[in-house]
Amino acid sequence: MKLIEILSPDFTFRDDRGTLTQIVHGGFSQVNAVFTKAGKIRGNFHYHEHTKELFFVISGKIQFTAEYEGRKEEYIFSDGDMFLVNENVRHHFLYLEDTYLVGLYTEPVERADGTKDIVPV
Repeated sequence: MKLIEILSPDFTFRDDRGTLTQIVHGGFSQVNAVFTKAGKIRGNFHYHEHTKELFFVISGKIQFTAEYEGRKEEYIFSDGDMFLVNENVRHHFLYLEDTYLVGLYTEPVERADGTKDIVPV
């Protein structure tokens, strides 16, 4: 099983006004916009039993660590990078720079019954 998948946006359009990036055009039901200051940590090795997460880094730099069944992978992601974290993969973010990113989820992490698909480790 792949711990994460490195992806590319559907398309990017640039002109004298700036840039429009279509991250995806379907398949996700929750979207979060996240800003985190340099030196901070998010995630602290949690995982989701049923939800895949897609992240698109708008600006900044993160060190991302993924773990599953004794395998550990580390990545550095920055402006324009996009990746998908599969179910049951523990993950952790260390923000190396002030960072803006978008997180998309295949299903809501907060369920209608009040439970959450977030498993802390």
